[in-house]
Amino acid sequence: MSVCEVHGLTRDYGNGRGVFDLSFAIHQGEVFGFLGPNGAGKTTTIRHLMGFLRPEKGYCYIDGKDCWKDRTEIQKNLGYIPGEMVFFDDMTGTDFLSFMAKYRNVKSNGRTRELLDRFELDPRGKLKKMSKGMKQKVGIVAAFMHDPEVLILDEPTSGLDPLMQNRFIDLVLEEKARGKTILMSSHIFEEIERTCNRVAIIKNGKLVAMDDVETLKAAQVKKYIVTLENKDAVAAFAGESLRVTEVSHNQVTVIIQNNIKEFIAIMNRYPVINIVTPNQRLEEIFMQYYGGDRT
Repeated sequence: MSVCEVHGLTRDYGNGRGVFDLSFAIHQGEVFGFLGPNGAGKTTTIRHLMGFLRPEKGYCYIDGKDCWKDRTEIQKNLGYIPGEMVFFDDMTGTDFLSFMAKYRNVKSNGRTRELLDRFELDPRGKLKKMSKGMKQKVGIVAAFMHDPEVLILDEPTSGLDPLMQNRFIDLVLEEKARGKTILMSSHIFEEIERTCNRVAIIKNGKLVAMDDVETLKAAQVKKYIVTLENKDAVAAFAGESLRVTEVSHNQVTVIIQNNIKEFIAIMNRYPVINIVTPNQRLEEIFMQYYGGDRT
C-alpha cells in the first residue's frame, strides 16, 4: 500500500531550476532514499510533501490526504527534520519540545526522555547558544517524540559526529522494523545503503533512476581487480582496449559496462592469477549520474 504519493509534480523556478513531472510512491513500512546534490530538487519535493508549497501541476498525497489542502492535519501527525534547522532563539530546547508536544496534542509518554538519553542531549540550554550538532539533536527528538507513522527526513544527521550518526541509523532501522514509512534525503551514502529499501536519484529536477539498492548497484558499471602473474603481463593487459582506472604492482583495476564478453576474451589471453569484484558503493553509482559533480 502506498503511503506517500507524488504524481506529475511540477514547480518551475526558471533557468532549469525546480522539479518537473516528478512521480514516485513510497510503500508502508519502507525507507525510501532520495539522493541528489544541492539544487537537484530534493528539498523542493519535500516542501511540497510537507504542504509548504502548492504544486503548479500534479499532486502529493500522504495517507490519502492532499498535502496542500490537508497540510495542517498532515503536519501534526508526521515527523519532519528540515534540511536547515530554524528555531526561536529565545527558546530553550525544553521550551521548543514542549511547544511541539502541545502543537501535536501529545501527552508525555516517555518517548521524549528515551530519545534525549539516546542522543545524550540536555535540552535546557538556550537554542541560540547550542552548536549545530546539538540543534540537530533537538530536531531529531522533535521529529520522533510523538511516534509518527510517517517521517520525512532531509539531511537528518547534518552536524552529528560519527557516534551519533550510528545511533540515528539504529533508530531508523528500529522504526523500519516497526513498520514506519520514511523518506530520507542524505549525502551520507552509508546511511542510505544501511537503511533504505529503495533509492531514487534526482538530477536537474527529474528522476534519473529509481530501484532497490541492490538492483541499482547491479545495473551499473562493475569494477574488477585483476591480478596477473608478472609485471610484463600487467603492462600489456593495461594497454588493452579496456577502461583502466588503476595499475598497482601486479594488479590492474578495470571498469566494465556492457562489454563483459570482450573483458573475458582479453583475460583468456593473459596469465590471470585472481579476479576480485569489490562491493560497489551507492556513491559510485551516484557519481556516474553526475559525471563527478556533486556540488
